[in-house]
Amino acid sequence: MFEKQIRSAAHAAVVAHNTRAWDRLADTKAALARPAADAAFTDPRKWLGAGGWLAGEGQGRSWLPPRLDGLEVLCLAAGGGKHGPLYAAAGGRVTVLDCSPAMLALDRQVAAERRIDYQIVQGSMDDLSMFGTGRFDLVIHPVSTCYLPDVQRVFQEVARVTKASGLYISQHKSPTSLQASLEPGARGCYELRHAVAGRHAAEPLPPEPPSRLREHGTQEFIHSLSSLVGGICRAGFVVEDLYEPEHADAEAPVGSFGHRGCFLPPYLRILAKKQAAEPRVTLV
Repeated sequence: MFEKQIRSAAHAAVVAHNTRAWDRLADTKAALARPAADAAFTDPRKWLGAGGWLAGEGQGRSWLPPRLDGLEVLCLAAGGGKHGPLYAAAGGRVTVLDCSPAMLALDRQVAAERRIDYQIVQGSMDDLSMFGTGRFDLVIHPVSTCYLPDVQRVFQEVARVTKASGLYISQHKSPTSLQASLEPGARGCYELRHAVAGRHAAEPLPPEPPSRLREHGTQEFIHSLSSLVGGICRAGFVVEDLYEPEHADAEAPVGSFGHRGCFLPPYLRILAKKQAAEPRVTLV
């Protein structure tokens, strides 16, 4: 019981720390805390599949339903005035959940400016108790699992609130990318510096200077493929596709985001479908 209380307190401290960090990022208008551009609203459904974070999806295969009209959509840990407004403008009945009040304030601002109606909820991505079982047809989950030390609870909660045969589309920081140095060492190689298993994997990564790979002031944790892909499966989903978005640039300067992407794809994108409940067999 005492160990459980310690873990609970440590978890609460991480959530509180990252909430404050994202509030600061929103207040300073950091790149990942900027609302959707005006051009995205010209054809929001097209932008979501072609120009947004789902660009490329499964190398040509569309992951989103052809139409979002009337679908219950949860944008999970997705405050900032980007995902929620666009999915709502595309016809979805959207709920946005995020831990950061400042990021959610951006959603309220965009919703008011564009007269778009959707639900905005403050909370942690691993506690969806405010939502009923089987409520959502589609859960959209941009990069955020790295901000919690344990992700299995996240996937279990997502599975509970997703309808049978509903879709869960998530993106994660690649464990290998998080293990490696941000810049090449003396030999010109990116070096693996951090453990993905054992005691050290349960500790947050050391702070790094702000970059496209690490968000300033946040506490981040490495999660193995067993925890990410396996965790989604264990929660009751079937993985239908998996994709590493292309960020490589062979002509980019050494040490840049594009150069590093030639060796270490930074993200992992997963398409999963909630399994339908197996019918009960009655023996007579």
